[in-house]
Amino acid sequence: MAPTSQKPMRQRVEEYINQLQDQIVTALEETDPNAPKFKRDSWVRAQGGSGRSCVFASPINDDNTIDPNNVQEQPTVLEKGGVNISVVHGLLPPAAIKQMRADHTSMPLPERQEGLPFFAAGLSLVIHPRNPHAPTVHANYRYFEITEPQDESQKESGETPQVLAWWFGGGSDLTPSYLYPEDAIHFHKTISDACTPHGPQLYPTFKKWCDEYFHITHRNESRGIGGIFFDDLNEGPHLKLPNNDVKRPRTPDEIFAFVKSVGDAFVPSYVPILRIRHTTTYTPHQRRWQLIRRGRYVEFNLVYDRGTKFGLMTPGARIESILMSLPETARWEYMSELGNEEGTEEAELVKVLREPRDWVPGN
Repeated sequence: MAPTSQKPMRQRVEEYINQLQDQIVTALEETDPNAPKFKRDSWVRAQGGSGRSCVFASPINDDNTIDPNNVQEQPTVLEKGGVNISVVHGLLPPAAIKQMRADHTSMPLPERQEGLPFFAAGLSLVIHPRNPHAPTVHANYRYFEITEPQDESQKESGETPQVLAWWFGGGSDLTPSYLYPEDAIHFHKTISDACTPHGPQLYPTFKKWCDEYFHITHRNESRGIGGIFFDDLNEGPHLKLPNNDVKRPRTPDEIFAFVKSVGDAFVPSYVPILRIRHTTTYTPHQRRWQLIRRGRYVEFNLVYDRGTKFGLMTPGARIESILMSLPETARWEYMSELGNEEGTEEAELVKVLREPRDWVPGN
């Protein structure tokens, strides 16, 4: 067993997400070397902490010289994307505490009428390619601490506060407009391979959790074709992992190793798909369907997503970074026929969104 690092976990997570951000942004920029680089935007939170947003926005076509439906004329592979990290701390207000208790029912949180001191570090990304055949992707890897309050002398000395509760969360998921089973298998198999060394129950459990979490209840369909989703991973019992006899990560080091494994799997799970699909010829009809699917993406993120709701409740929240996940363009049609016509490519996708599949045999 590798020796335990002497660094506090919060420092180790911060170093890792900085490294992972650079790795992911570099891979995306190498996919489209002629496109503008991601904009690097470092920021400081007045209430405590900082972050760096790496954001891609497609060039503005003010003179309308580019046909949006002509793949040969598209200036960039991506239409919008962001790979953001944040390392923040402060005091959680009552509204955020209430939301957190509702979201983390498997783990009791301390009762503090005056609020809860917290530390949070994480990476969050959403990539919206331009081509309808190239899927949108989302990923998030995060670490959270609830700590004892400190007096001013302790803060000034840089003393690490006593941790009352801690947990890891995260995952990644794929949202195509058109279903390519080989892409779904590749994405899920890559993630499954990253999970398996850390416990046989992790991928099937977190895959099922992902299918349940990214469900748009008012549409009776999933946002995409899934991946993994996990939260509240710590040394204690977990409602989603009730079998204590089966191997799973339990210590801080073991859980962090698992999170790094699935984080490092992001680039090989997604970028090969993007490189294949972004050159596929598409029609105005397919672009229209892509924009309708993006509308569903917006609905989930603004109505159901826990991270979005928690972020908007946090004092000093950076709204631009929270809403970075939304696509640049989307479409809502009244009673659209797309997706409801049997035998069409659109209906094939909707069928999978309503009846999630197991993409990795035996899991």
